[in-house]
Amino acid sequence: MTWLCIALVIVILLELWFLAIQCRRNHPFMKTLRTFRYAHRGLHDKPTIPENSMAAFCRALDNFYGVELDVHLMADGNLAVIHDASLLRTAGADVMIEDLTVADLKKYRLEGTEERIPLLGEVLSLFEGRAPIIVELKAERGNHDALTAAAVEELDKYRVAYCIESFDPRCLMWLKRNRDEIVRGQLSEKFLRHGDGGKQSKFVLWMLGNLLTNFLTRPDFIAYRFSDRKCLAVRLCRTLYRVAEFSWTITSRREMQEAEGAGCTVIFEQFDPYGKE
Repeated sequence: MTWLCIALVIVILLELWFLAIQCRRNHPFMKTLRTFRYAHRGLHDKPTIPENSMAAFCRALDNFYGVELDVHLMADGNLAVIHDASLLRTAGADVMIEDLTVADLKKYRLEGTEERIPLLGEVLSLFEGRAPIIVELKAERGNHDALTAAAVEELDKYRVAYCIESFDPRCLMWLKRNRDEIVRGQLSEKFLRHGDGGKQSKFVLWMLGNLLTNFLTRPDFIAYRFSDRKCLAVRLCRTLYRVAEFSWTITSRREMQEAEGAGCTVIFEQFDPYGKE
């Protein structure tokens, strides 16, 4: 009887696990998104073409790539395209993008070039009727709802093919509640392995790394760190729910071939898939 109880508990736990990682499948727009490769933060070429710059986005379009870019909500409600909340790494200024306005952006240049921090609308106008964009939402200071709402409002103004992804499942929850038709993806990795995750507890990071918030967000795709691709949760999402997988960040043709051979869509940098490494 004891063994029967143990077996029953195991079955129940497995059922709960499978339910927790559930995804949405067969979004009609996924097929279009998966026909492209995506340049991570644009097709940058440092030190001359910085990441998340208009030059990097133009270069990606010229080479027939989609792009992945990062979006922050600024103090005046506008949306800046930049990866870090701090401008220290990219612009040499110890300020936070969430504290700035559009007028403030004129002061800063990216990575020693003449390129400035673009607004999301500027990038969207460039991509109208052309290649798709993966928009990563960078929630800071609990602004996940306001950021997502502002991003969607801006995206609605342009005829651009796009999907939205975020490490923060609360951004995806907003989309599920308010704009369920938009393709949404859960970004993740083995946070505890890499020491990422900021001030989140180890338990929360473990949950996020194992996609245990999927039942709240029902993502259309999982965007997972390529080096962590053997994660059991990701493999179960693909097997049970046939969800699409995006691999980041691919840094060589060998990795690209491995990822695409496994059916993944690639987000790449540091090499040109159609050119020389």
